[in-house]
Amino acid sequence: MSETMVLNHNVLIREIEQEDIPELYELIYEEEQPEWKKWDAPYFPLEHVSYTAFQEYTCKEILDDGEPSHRMIIQVNDEIVGTVNYYWEHKPSNWMEVGIVIYKPKYWNGGYGTAALKMWIDYLFNKLPIVRVGLTTWSGNERMMKVAEKLGMQLEGRLRKCRFYNNTYYDSIRMGLLREEWMTQSD
Repeated sequence: MSETMVLNHNVLIREIEQEDIPELYELIYEEEQPEWKKWDAPYFPLEHVSYTAFQEYTCKEILDDGEPSHRMIIQVNDEIVGTVNYYWEHKPSNWMEVGIVIYKPKYWNGGYGTAALKMWIDYLFNKLPIVRVGLTTWSGNERMMKVAEKLGMQLEGRLRKCRFYNNTYYDSIRMGLLREEWMTQSD
């Protein structure tokens, strides 16, 4: 069953559909060194995969495994602009981390990422028996840290100078939000 969440008329997150795969592939791999990758863990290289491999992987994600989709599309005015995702750091203890990528720079700094991540966190707290949502970024991505703070996340850990990018060391930043904190601020 396909799910869609609308925060306002402009931003929506929804499940990935088969017909989205070509556009999503293009957003990720069209440019050799895309602008978005400078902010999304740039210390890890973007490994190009074939369209066929991407399609197979994404089709597996679309299949219902009893859990909410691990990745959803962010749309603004019917335009695909990015994705939100989650992964299990340690599933037996319900330790989940979330992420977000806005692929199109013209949608940076307009509140779209904040709106999408807010919907995503709300969705996950409503769908899963998790007590916490975490987000890991790096100290060079100040926008991501500000978004996390706006949503009520707290700094839980700072691993100093463990990310190396453009001849500079950066800290790894771990932020988190407890279910009771989310529910209190949502009232």
